[in-house]
Amino acid sequence: MEFCADPATIEGAKWWLCYLTTPKHQQFYFSFLTVLALILLVAPITLILGFGGALARRSRFYPLKLFGQIYTSMVRGVPDIVFFMFVPIAMDQGLEIIRHWINCPDVTGAIYQGNDFVVCTAAKLPLSTSPQWVHETYGFFLALVAFSIVFGAFAANTVDGALNAVPRNQLETGRAYGMTSGQVFRRVHLPQMWGYALPGLSNLWMILIKATPLLFLLGVEDVVYWARELGSSKTSIFTYPHPDWRIWYFAALLVFYLLLTWVSEKIFARFRTRFTRGQASSAGKIAIEAGQ
Repeated sequence: MEFCADPATIEGAKWWLCYLTTPKHQQFYFSFLTVLALILLVAPITLILGFGGALARRSRFYPLKLFGQIYTSMVRGVPDIVFFMFVPIAMDQGLEIIRHWINCPDVTGAIYQGNDFVVCTAAKLPLSTSPQWVHETYGFFLALVAFSIVFGAFAANTVDGALNAVPRNQLETGRAYGMTSGQVFRRVHLPQMWGYALPGLSNLWMILIKATPLLFLLGVEDVVYWARELGSSKTSIFTYPHPDWRIWYFAALLVFYLLLTWVSEKIFARFRTRFTRGQASSAGKIAIEAGQ
């Protein structure tokens, strides 16, 4: 807008309009989409890893069963913040070491030199010449992997417990009707399992939402980064000087997360009604009494 060319000459509503439409504020608004994208991408991957981990723990093939037990137990026993910091760093260095071996075979110096991690320029990820969006996408990818691995382990325990909670006589009834083990799992075990798994999965979803501010610690310019950056005090050397407004920016984040959890609760309530209908459980009885 033309009247925003010289912010010092405007005031009132026009000043606020110009201030709230600066490029940095547009990045702040876009960062909300970054948080939503992380949640929506992590959720299906978490379910896949959860089912994979649960089935691995129940496998009769001992190496696979051992892998499932180690994965779920190890990840659950490590504080989330430690794992969120470890996975991106380990992946980043691992990929750069591989690229160093491939792209710089003539470099014979040690990669680990005391506290320094030294690889050739061609092995860096991303390359220093890459545009900014490549750096941000790479950081988001590392965060996505870290979140998926951690929450996949929790989901595996939830799914495993839900599979064990399905009454054994229902499975035996399916076999008595001549169903194979695969048919019993698909037609009886899996549909019944959801009613027991949804409470734990809904809690896991809420924890995932609350964990998204950790993106800030992983170097991703998320809502927390921009709230702190834009809200901090700006002196007259800035185009739009203002006092410390961080409380208002973080209040906006509070509203955003409360709305997100409120909508999530409504959606999961519908899921619980749908998956527990006709089930021989307290949730199923409630759904029947409500006429749903």
